Parts: sequence; C-alpha cells; structure tokens
Amino acid sequence: MLQIRNITKRYGTGRTQVTALDDVSFSLGRGRLLALLGPSGSGKTTLISIIAGLLTPTSGEIVIGGHPVHLRTVREAARFRRENIGIVFQEHHLVPYLTARDNLLLVPHLSGRVRQEHRDRADELLASFDLTDRASHRPALLSGGERQRVAIARALMNVPEIMLVDEPTASLDTERGFQVVEMLKRQVHDRAMTCVMVTHDPRMAAHADEQLTIRDGRVVAS
Repeated sequence: MLQIRNITKRYGTGRTQVTALDDVSFSLGRGRLLALLGPSGSGKTTLISIIAGLLTPTSGEIVIGGHPVHLRTVREAARFRRENIGIVFQEHHLVPYLTARDNLLLVPHLSGRVRQEHRDRADELLASFDLTDRASHRPALLSGGERQRVAIARALMNVPEIMLVDEPTASLDTERGFQVVEMLKRQVHDRAMTCVMVTHDPRMAAHADEQLTIRDGRVVAS
C-alpha cells in the first residue's frame, strides 16, 4: 500500500547543506501499524511530512496504492491529502471553541456540506474511542489523552487509506499512552488502513505491528 523508495531530503547548498533524510526505503501494507523510532532530529517528522505531501523530497519516490504521490502538483497533493490521508500532529490542533463532536464535523464542513451520514460517523468514532460522554465538551475541558483521541478520531473522518501520527503519546503518562496506541491499532486493523506512528518511546513502539528506527536520517534497524 505504501512504498518509500530511496527518499533523500537535503536543505541548503555547499558547506551549509544539511541532509535530513538519506536514501530511506521501506514498504508497509494494509492493516499494519508501523512505529517509526528515533531520537529528536533524526528525520522522523520530515519523513511523514514528505509522505503527506507537505514537503517535496530532494530525490526518491513515494508511492501510495500504486500512485506516485511525489509527482503531484501542490493543488493535486492537497486534494489527495484531504481525501486519502489522515494526519495527527503532536500538538493536536483542535479548534478550542468547538466541541469534540464539532471538531470531527469540521472535516466534512471544510469539504462542502455536513450531512447526516457525517454526523453518524462522528458519533460512531467518538463511541469507538470511548468519548461519547465527552462529545459536547470543548478541548479545554478534556484531558490530554482525551484530546489526543479526539484528534485521532477527527483524522479518521475522511476514511483515510493512510494514517500519519506524530508522537501521539508524548504528553501522556505510560498507562494513557498505551490506551491511545491500542485504540489506534484497533482502528488500523478494523479499517484495513496503513499507519505510520512516529515515537521516541520503545514501550509504545512495542505495541505496533512493525518497527523501523531512523538515526541521522538513515534507517538503522527494522
């Protein structure tokens, strides 16, 4: 489903040139959760930004479902991302004045009109993440784990083929972190998605189906 072929990303030129990713390759099938491990600055977030089409690689290919993503125009990449990729950023980026349910409904709202099927899907996702009783709460009234679960549920609203999750447990204690990863893993398996989860915590990575470690922009273990 997801193929990363010899991806390299460089910034700058000459003596000031920095290599963020150096010839990274791997593949990941449907219904699989990959934990992308590595220390801060290793290139993990750069890689998922390239997969999402937010950054352009210096060289290499990103292929999703047999289609080369890296060759799309900016407009095409944005449309593909909106329709096929769910992204969960480390800082959640929930809209503070919207309830948990309305944060989910923001996705179809931005794409056009909110229909009953969207409301039903939002309620289904909130229930699957044990958030039904928090649906009417704004982010400020939710715990860190609840906000993270709302962010993941929102990313699932467009029924994505690919999920990209950046440090979903960074601000959570161990128990709540395990809960979030297990809920994410269940969604990946149940919906036959392909998911890359960035983490620096080997304990969380142990819950994934596969692991890949990046250090200084290169794959060092898998």
